[in-house]
Amino acid sequence: MMTSIHALPHVNATLNALSFVFLISGYRFIRQKRIAAHKACMLSACATSLLFFASYITYHAQVGSVKFPGVGWPRTLYFSILFTHTILAATVPVLAILTLRLAFKENFPAHRRLARWTFPIWAYVSVTGVVVYLMLYWIYGAQA
Repeated sequence: MMTSIHALPHVNATLNALSFVFLISGYRFIRQKRIAAHKACMLSACATSLLFFASYITYHAQVGSVKFPGVGWPRTLYFSILFTHTILAATVPVLAILTLRLAFKENFPAHRRLARWTFPIWAYVSVTGVVVYLMLYWIYGAQA
């Protein structure tokens, strides 16, 4: 039976996937000039990302690091994805806050310019978070 702390990696992957869905939906809505729907999706992406971060910190404060059990090229692939994910994940909070701030100040030209960087980085981090989870817990069966 899984304890509640050991359910958190699954929760984290779900929150990352939800963030990605909200980001893609928000992008599509803004392309369709559906401003209210775009705003709702982007705020939802922020909320799910904040929940993810709280859950991630809680899990790793209790469990520590989880060793990747794969070997050979899968190990190289895993750590390549994890490396880029980690570096870019560190930029997302800053980029997201700045992008949101510009939107709330109604400085839409600057918001749009920064969002062109924020969106793909944040989407990549969300997707690779799920990929790392799948490789670690489903494909290679590490114990959560």
